[in-house]
Amino acid sequence: MKNNLLVGAVLIVIAVILGAGSAMLDDTAAQNTATVMAPSFEVDPMWPQPLPNHWVLGQAIGVSVDPQDHIWIIHRGSSLEAKEAYAVTNPPGASCCLPAPPVLEFDQSGKLLRHWGGPGQGYDWPQSNHGLTVDYKGNVWIGGNGRGPAVPVSGAGAAPEGQGQTAGFADNQILKFTQDGRFLMQMGHPYQSQGSNDTENLRGPAKLFVDAKTNELYVADGYGNRRVIVYDADTGKYKRHWGAYGRVPDDANLGPYNPSDPPAQHFRNPVHCAELSQDGLLYVCDRPNDRIQVFRPDGTFVKEVFIAKNTLGDGSVWDIAFSKDPEQRYLYLADGANEKIYVILRETLEILTSFGDGGRQPGQFYAVHSIATDSRGNIYTTETYRGQRVQKFVYKGLAPVTRMDQGTVWPKSTQR
Repeated sequence: MKNNLLVGAVLIVIAVILGAGSAMLDDTAAQNTATVMAPSFEVDPMWPQPLPNHWVLGQAIGVSVDPQDHIWIIHRGSSLEAKEAYAVTNPPGASCCLPAPPVLEFDQSGKLLRHWGGPGQGYDWPQSNHGLTVDYKGNVWIGGNGRGPAVPVSGAGAAPEGQGQTAGFADNQILKFTQDGRFLMQMGHPYQSQGSNDTENLRGPAKLFVDAKTNELYVADGYGNRRVIVYDADTGKYKRHWGAYGRVPDDANLGPYNPSDPPAQHFRNPVHCAELSQDGLLYVCDRPNDRIQVFRPDGTFVKEVFIAKNTLGDGSVWDIAFSKDPEQRYLYLADGANEKIYVILRETLEILTSFGDGGRQPGQFYAVHSIATDSRGNIYTTETYRGQRVQKFVYKGLAPVTRMDQGTVWPKSTQR
C-alpha cells in the first residue's frame, strides 16, 4: 500500500513538472511569436568625408538621394556666425573658413562630387533656401522660406481685414535645375503671394516631391501658406491644392497649438513635408500640430496620427522618408524638437521604436530637420539651427525591438 502511494506521488510530481515545463515552452513560443521586429541602424561617424577649400556648412536644410544613390544636401551659408567664416572678411581675418556652396552632391563614400548654387541670371534664388528634392529624372528642385516686409494678404481664403494677417514672405517661388546647376524653370515670384488659394505663387514652400507615375510635383507650401499644391513637373501648370482634411485652406490665425484642444481643422505653419508612397498615399507633415495627415493624390483625406502630441514650439513632425523594401513597410519620421528618428509601421502608423538623442556627438541631433533613404536602406539626416551637419545611419537589417527609445545608435564594432 505504501509503495503504491509513493509511486502515485512520484507520478503526480512528474506530471506537474511536465505541465509546468510545457506551459513555459508555450509562453516562450508565444513571446517569440509576439516579438516586434523593426529596421535597425548604426551611425557612421566617418561620413561624409571632410569638405575641401576650408568650406563649412551652415544650417543644413534639405537632403535627397538621386537615382544613382548620390546624396544631395542644401544648406544656408549665410547662417554661419562671423567667427565661423573669418576668411570672408575684407581683409580676411584668418585662413579659415568659408561657407560651402549651397548645393552639395556626395557619393556613397561621402566624397564631394559637385557643388553649385546661389543667385544667378534668370531666376530668383531664395533669400533663405529650404528643402531640396532630386526627382526621378535627375532634376534638382529647391524651395525657400525667406521672410520679407509685411504685405497685406488678399484673395480667397485670406484672413479677414483687421486680423493682422500679412504675407511677410519674400520667397514665393520654387526653382528647378539640372544636376550641373543649369537653371530650368521658376514657379512663383518673390513677394507676389496672395495667400493659400493663390495658384500662381507659393509662400514659403518647405519641401517638394515629384511622382514618377504622373510627373506631378507636390509641394508642402508651407511656411506662409497652409496647403499642399500640385503642378505639372514639366510645364509648371497648376493642377490642384488642398488644406487639412482635404478642405479649402484658410489663412485665419489659429493661435498657438494646445494639445488639449480638439484637432485643428486647418494646418498650422509650417506644412513641412509631402511625400508620396509607392501605393499612392500622400503623407503630409503638419509640424506644429504634431501630426501626420494621409491623403490620396486627389486630396481625399484618409487618416491622421499624432506623434509626441504634447510637443510645443517647433512641433514633432518635421520630415519623413520610406523604407526601401517594395512595400515601403516602414516610415521614418524626423523629430527636430525631441531629437530623434521614429521607426513607424506604415500600415497602422504605430511607432515601433526610435533612435537618437540631443547632443553634438555622431548619432545625436541638434534640430534634425530633413531625412532621406538610399536604395540600400541607409538613412541620411540634416540638422538646422546650430546643428549644421549631415549624418549617415547604416541599415543593419531587421532586429527585435528591445527598447522603445534606443538613444544614440553607436557602432557596436567601436564600443569598448
